[in-house]
Formats: sequence, C-alpha cells, structure tokens
Amino acid sequence: MLTAERIADLLVQTGRIGPEDAAALRREARSDGRPQGRSAINRASAYELVERMQFRDASAADGRTLSEIEVAQAIAESAKLPYMRVDPLQLNADLIESKISRPFALRHRMLPLHMERGRLKVALADPWDLEGIDSFRRLVAGHNVEFVVASEPDILRALTEFYGLRQSVKRAEQDLVSGIDLGNLEALVQMKSESEIESSDQHIVKAVEFMLQHAYDTRASDIHIEPKRDFSLIRFRIDGILHDIQQMPKVVHRAVVSRIKTMARLDIAERRKPQDGRIKTARREQEVELRVSTLPVAFGEKVVLRIFDPGSFMQNLSGLGFDDEDLALFEGFITRPHGIILVTGPTGSGKSTTLYSALEAIADSTRNVSTIEDPIEMVHEAFNQTAVLTKAGVTFASALRHILRQDPDVIMVGEIRDEETAHYATQAAMTGHLVLSTLHTNDAPTAITRLTDLGIERFLIASTMIGAVAQRLVRKICGHCAQEYYLSEDDIRALGLAVPADRRLQVRRGQGCGECRGTGYFGRTGVFEILPLDDHVKQLVQEGVDAATIKREAARRGMRTIRQSALQKLARGTTSVEEVIRVTAL
Repeated sequence: MLTAERIADLLVQTGRIGPEDAAALRREARSDGRPQGRSAINRASAYELVERMQFRDASAADGRTLSEIEVAQAIAESAKLPYMRVDPLQLNADLIESKISRPFALRHRMLPLHMERGRLKVALADPWDLEGIDSFRRLVAGHNVEFVVASEPDILRALTEFYGLRQSVKRAEQDLVSGIDLGNLEALVQMKSESEIESSDQHIVKAVEFMLQHAYDTRASDIHIEPKRDFSLIRFRIDGILHDIQQMPKVVHRAVVSRIKTMARLDIAERRKPQDGRIKTARREQEVELRVSTLPVAFGEKVVLRIFDPGSFMQNLSGLGFDDEDLALFEGFITRPHGIILVTGPTGSGKSTTLYSALEAIADSTRNVSTIEDPIEMVHEAFNQTAVLTKAGVTFASALRHILRQDPDVIMVGEIRDEETAHYATQAAMTGHLVLSTLHTNDAPTAITRLTDLGIERFLIASTMIGAVAQRLVRKICGHCAQEYYLSEDDIRALGLAVPADRRLQVRRGQGCGECRGTGYFGRTGVFEILPLDDHVKQLVQEGVDAATIKREAARRGMRTIRQSALQKLARGTTSVEEVIRVTAL
C-alpha cells in the first residue's frame, strides 16, 4: 500500500528529497489525522501533502518543487516501469467498459489506456498492489498486458471525468426512456465537488456538471454540443483547436440542452429561434462566467458555451505576448488623455482580452470607465457596462450618444460597425475622451481605410486616432516536451526567409506528452502589429494614400508586421513553424 511513509522512502531512494524532508513528510502525514486507507480522498492525501509542503526537487537542476508528476516518476523508477500521463481526451471508452468495472478501477487505481499490436496498456498507481494486478490479469485472460505508472490523482481525475459524464449520460437515457419529467430542474449557481455530484440522483444535472468540470480542467475556451442525425456530439475547443469529447443519445441531447437553457434563464419551449444567455458559476472559490448561444440546425438545437475565466480573460498587459518595445508602445497609447485606439483582427484573435486587460490597467477611482458591448463579455465592477439591445433601441451608436452625457473618461465600444457609431466615436475622441474599440480588418493600416469607408474624413482620422493594433493568437510550444531542431530548406521557403546557404536556424517544437495531451502545445500567446499615428503616418493619411503604402512606409520606419512578430516568437522558441504559417498566412 502506498502510504505517505512509503512515498517518502521512495523519494529519498530516487534522490528527490533528503532525509530531513522525508522526516517532515512523515510527521505531517501523522498529524494530518487521516488514515492511509483505500478511499479516494485518503489514498490521494500523500500526493496532496507533497505538493502542499513545496519540497525542492534535489534531482532537478532548476530546483523546481515536487508535484504529483515527480512522485509518480519516483514510483515508476523504483518499480522499473515506464511513467505515463493519463489524457482523458484520449481514453478509449469501449475498451475501458469492456475490460474493467468502475468499482474495480477505483479500488485498485487502474485504467486501461489502449490496445496496441495485441498488447493491452494499463495505467496503475501502485505497482506493488499484487492482488489488483493478479485480479486484472484474470479479468483480461488471453491478452498480453503492459503496465505503466501514472499518478494516483491523474487516474482518479480520469476515472471521474470518464465514468462521471459517460455514466450520467447512460442513466439519464434510461430515465428519459422511462418518462421522468425534466421540467423541474433546479438552477445551477455553485459548482458541486465530485463527491457532491456523485450523491445526486439527477442524472441530467450530473451530466452537465461533469461536462463543465471536464471543460474547466482541460482549459477549454468553448463547449460545443452538436446534434447529429443519430447522436449528439460534445466538443471542447482547447488552445484554439476543437477536440471530440463524448457522444450522447439524441434523447439525452434534448434534456441537456433544456438543462443548460434553464441555467441560462432562456425559454426552454422555444426551439425555432436562436437565443443568447449567460451563466455564472463558482467552482473552488473561483467565479467562472459562461456565455450561452443556442441555434436551430438541421438535426436539433446546437448549443455553444463560451467560457470566461477571469484569470485568462483579464490579464496583466505583460502576459498578453507583447515584447518589451511593443508593450511600451501600447502602454503609451492607453495612457493618452484622449483619442481613438483600434484593435483589429478576426473573431477569436484575442481582441476582447486585449481591450479588457487595457481597461483593467488604466481603471482607477479617478476615472469613469464605460463600455458598450454586444453582449457583455464579462461583468467587471470597475467598469460601467452597457449591453446592446437592438429590440429595445439600444445600439452601439445610441448607447455611445447617451454615454457622452455621463461624464466618461474612457469609453470602450465593442465594435465600430456602422457610420453612426464611427461618427460618435470620433466625436468622443475630439471632445477629450479616450476611446477603445475593435474593427474586423486583417492588419493595422487597413483600420484607417475601414474608417474612411464608414464616412470619417481623413483629417479627422489623422487628428483623433492614436494608433491601431492588429493581433492573432498562436499556440505556445509545451515546455515539458519541447525539443530543438534545425529548420529544413522547405520550412525556410514556406516562411519566406532569406537565409545564407551556410547558416542553420535552430528552433523548437513539441514532441507531444501528457501535459499537452499529445499536441505539442500548451496555451496561447498574442502576436501583434502596432501602428502608431506619428506625424509621418498622419501626413500619409491626409494625402489619401492606400493602406498598402502606409504599411510599407510604417514597416520601413520600424513597425513589425504580424508575420515578423510571429517569426520573432519562433526564433525565441515560443511557437512553431506550423503555427506561424497557420496563423499568419500571407
């Protein structure tokens, strides 16, 4: 049995901690007051104690603190077995259900991963659990079994996510076929813990909560629930890429959609029209907002939930991806007393995050910060936020007109999309207000052309516009599996680089590991093109030159294009060749 005392011995044997730290771990385990039994909470406590005590890893050159990964690696080294991270997104549902029961998996902390060339690979937390290993071999008699070690919390999380959502969906299907009424489902405010969900007998509530927990744990930014002809598909967008998560029967899809609509205070009886709403949840003392959108499609109602985690949605400006020079330039923009700052880029390029982070940086008790949004992305008490309601006559233009009478200092307009809004935004900038907004253009100089298309005179643009920022998001290389290599000739040609034949360029790429779910990427960062309207650019604007000429002249005077910004991150090992090409295609 892997008690805290046994784990302390293994960490000493593998050189990760010294005898003094091991003695401290044993003392803490004895004073913790929980027996080292086989229940989920007690068996995981040794891992929790190690992470809580913040031991330095003596075997690592960088002096990092021990985590569940290092504990599991120490167990694997002692047992002379490979170590592996468990990725819930890669689990083979049919294989797991055909080989192991949930009670057995929980008791012995085992999880079948995949079948490869006739060998069944199985993750286990305790390689010295001979009873469980022998019992499992009997269960899968006839198969060659290859055991690997995974951390116990890793296996427990995977079991909770897999069996939780899958079993809740199955039981919900049985209930719905039996005719249980789903009209009285309670509203969700506080996310339950895994143990609280387990005790609930409302299977649709459980399925939705397991789905949300799985999305939060996997860093998903969006949840897609898509009805197909014969089933419904749940997909998560993680680091900008969609992943298939779970299939549901059509009868469960309708109930899940009704549950989500109830939580978002939408009309559950209306299935023919699109609806929008929002849900605010609290999980582990962290508030998370969800924006809900429903849309009738060929086989039913599709639902998309956009997840707004305050920790990632509103960041310090230095965490957005600006290099030092661009950060100083942008901070100079937002500290100006008046003028227009435009952030451009396609949907999903991080414009809202940049705007919210900028407002957070400049908002204080001496300023009245007002926003007009469609819809309000995230409620923030420091801002006076107004939502566009077209049916009630509240448009960007009408709201902006009224906000100008509210003594604002800083105004954020979600998007300038028509002539009237552009006119009032320009007027606000001329009368001493700082205006931040977005436009859908591919680069920064084209924002000037777009304003002229909306009827703004060029002399007004030159006198009111502070600058334009174009941006994209690129995936960051996973730091746990990054490897260096030299660019091939094909890569150099694809990137459009002029490199001498005798020079080799070294970059990085992710090999794929448990931390990044085999993708080679973990997280995203911004790449930017910042165009300040200095005297030279203002002169070009007033002369009526096109965007291409402005871009060429600005680049000649030092402006980095989005492609150049992405290449800079490639050279620093932040992103990959494939991401540069995908995001900044010329």
